[in-house]
Amino acid sequence: QVQLVESGGGLVQPGGSLRLSCEASGFTFSTSAMSWRRQAPGKGLEWGSGIYSDGSTNYEETVKGRFAISRDNAKNTVYLQMNSLKPEDSAVYYCGLPIPPGLFDFASWGQGTQVTVSS
Repeated sequence: QVQLVESGGGLVQPGGSLRLSCEASGFTFSTSAMSWRRQAPGKGLEWGSGIYSDGSTNYEETVKGRFAISRDNAKNTVYLQMNSLKPEDSAVYYCGLPIPPGLFDFASWGQGTQVTVSS
């Protein structure tokens, strides 16, 4: 079955950086799009970024230019490099396997990793 395991979250100061990782198994990773979304306390799920199997990417406006999604097909892993972090980026971050052909609705997702941006 599909398994997605996120890691790399933590506490970081405003303006800092973090890199999240998501190791995937149970499906053909190299031919699958992958996405990240997040949920802040008291708020709904917010899609943030996605990457297609050909490496093309798409970002939500609030993270464009600060976050970068990438993938390593040899390691079945998708990454989210987060730079210039803001307190409003604090959330639980989930990687997910989108329902094709889009990036926004997830067929499966991981347990999440907490990111806290605070001084």
